[in-house]
Amino acid sequence: MYSIIDIESNGAGYRNECIIDIAIFRYDGQKIVDQFISLVNPESDITPFVQKLTSISPKMVKTAPKFHEIAKRVIEITQNTTLVGHNIDFDYRMLRQSFSRLGYDFKISTLDTIPLAKKLIPDEVSYSLGKLVRSLGIPITNHHRAEGDARATLELFKLLVSKDIENEIIQKQHEETNAKTYINKIKTLTQDLPNERGFVYFQNEAGKIIFSDYVPDINKFSKKVFNSKSKKWEEIQKDVEQINFELTGNDIIAKLILNSKNQKRREVFPFGLYHRNNSYIVEKNKLNKLEKPILKFKSFTQGVKAVEFIGNQEDFKDINVFNKKIDFKKRNELWLGAGRKLGEKLFLIIDNGKVISYGFYELFHQIQTLSRLSKLKIDLPLSSSDLNNDLQLALLRGDFETLPMPK
Repeated sequence: MYSIIDIESNGAGYRNECIIDIAIFRYDGQKIVDQFISLVNPESDITPFVQKLTSISPKMVKTAPKFHEIAKRVIEITQNTTLVGHNIDFDYRMLRQSFSRLGYDFKISTLDTIPLAKKLIPDEVSYSLGKLVRSLGIPITNHHRAEGDARATLELFKLLVSKDIENEIIQKQHEETNAKTYINKIKTLTQDLPNERGFVYFQNEAGKIIFSDYVPDINKFSKKVFNSKSKKWEEIQKDVEQINFELTGNDIIAKLILNSKNQKRREVFPFGLYHRNNSYIVEKNKLNKLEKPILKFKSFTQGVKAVEFIGNQEDFKDINVFNKKIDFKKRNELWLGAGRKLGEKLFLIIDNGKVISYGFYELFHQIQTLSRLSKLKIDLPLSSSDLNNDLQLALLRGDFETLPMPK
């Protein structure tokens, strides 16, 4: 039993895409026994490129069901089948990603018609769906719409099955796709890891954490570990059976969590912001050891961007106004900023110029009272003075909304 699928996305950034069009045909090897076709409301924008490619406009999906409303139907129609698609990795990733947002782990065996076509129909000029099916005389209507592409994929799959008389190639590819090889292990463990900063936890079969670290890109770091030839990683590569992670969003959240875990890290800020002759400049801090920089930067480029921003603010020509803007000594405030994921906010409790607590809340919650904050906050056992420079930069950029401490 097979589920032939095609999905169109809204064209958002990698791993942020949302489904806008889906078609699934349940195929028993002889005929279609069930089908599901629907536009999907992505609850976000559709890029102009995708609108032009698919002819799907925001107005068309406005009244369409959201993914959580069709999720049960998708599970039902694909249950106990092999998921078949042209470049199935994309469609499968879109499904896993969409189900993951609902807290559900979607897993299914897959089969890709692209490598099958390359084996069974060699020497084609192109193996893109549109060009391949036209070359084979398979009709395709509404190309780049889920239903049209899924129907064409189904007809292509029928042809491939008929050409593979003894099912050798299809069986072999199915076994290769689902075999417990090292390559498949890497693919399975890393395929849903985000390209975002956070803590990564490598665990063995028993669930014991055998390695953890804070990294700027969880997906990239994990793949780097698996691809490393260094003996340092041999045991990890062999024993890891699951990878979990904890997103941190911006650097400030990461440092707060590191502080709370007593895992401070020494950072180097070789460049500084100075005010001379009524203008702001960036230079290496070692050039003038007697003059203290107003702000410190990890790179010269970061400093230059800050100077450009400052230059666009008329008030900041007055150094006293600028210093007042970034000074948070003796402040007693509640700061609100972007959280670790969409729909989440970070809050910082500033007491006498120090971050003493932090926490997160969903946008639909109200945290207007101190009693509500006390239920959500995570107290910091350590001094957070090492965050001063980061907090000053955040104030400069306007990353946080600063409010009086609620009562």
